[in-house]
Amino acid sequence: MRKNNLVKLLAVIVVVPLFLVGCSKNQEKITIVGSSALQPLIEQAGNDYHLAHMSSNIVVQGGGSGTGLSQVQAGAVEVGTSDVFAATQKGIDAAELKDYPVAVVGIVPIANKGVGVKDLSTQQLAAIFTGKVKNWRQVGGKNLPIIVINRSRGSGTRTTFEDLILSGKEAVNSQEQDSNGTVKKIVSTTPGTISYISFPYANDQNIQKLSLNGVRPDNQNIPANKWPLWSYEHMYTKGKPNKATAAFIKYVLGKKVQQDLVPKIGYLSIHEMKVARDSQNNITQIGK
Repeated sequence: MRKNNLVKLLAVIVVVPLFLVGCSKNQEKITIVGSSALQPLIEQAGNDYHLAHMSSNIVVQGGGSGTGLSQVQAGAVEVGTSDVFAATQKGIDAAELKDYPVAVVGIVPIANKGVGVKDLSTQQLAAIFTGKVKNWRQVGGKNLPIIVINRSRGSGTRTTFEDLILSGKEAVNSQEQDSNGTVKKIVSTTPGTISYISFPYANDQNIQKLSLNGVRPDNQNIPANKWPLWSYEHMYTKGKPNKATAAFIKYVLGKKVQQDLVPKIGYLSIHEMKVARDSQNNITQIGK
């Protein structure tokens, strides 16, 4: 009798690990790498999707748009996320990639609350980031040196900001950071600092969001391009995605995410836009 019980116990010990291995093999792993601006939306969408599809395993990482595009092109990940069009990036063959624009995100200049400035002209902002203006007093603020914090090269947010504000001028040498969250923390705690972050990260009362030319940085001003600092958020796959990846992208583009989650986190649905922007930053009216 004892021998039979021992045999049954051993059988359970062997079967359980095999069952667990089988479950792990059946998990539909999707690795998504790239834009830190899009990361909050994809992380939350991935968590929600997993609750309804328990076999899914969605891993979301930052690293910047350049990293996302290069990784998906190399076939190292299922999805590369980007704030910029793949066609604008050196070393990326956009013809190999399939583009899924999933949202629009605003970008806002931010400063430490002690600088004494709440609004800048586009020209003043460009002068600060090219090093021509070095003290806040020169733009109506306090007598305080300006410390520029830039995003790292390869950041889609930086590319968009420089394309739209600097118009080809060289940015001043400055400290560089690779994530929106780190930039926000530095600006909130370091006197004289200025930088820029995407709207979903700009919910901290310890930073000063700067208006541009008297226009407030909010989502209501983006659809008609009244607030010009915005970009599409792209999910790229290398050619046709596999079944699991296609299903998740379809979920992100669906009603639940676009109408509920996108605005909740601070983005705009692409369906709200009244204008379109191409890879050369040309603006056209939608429907014309």
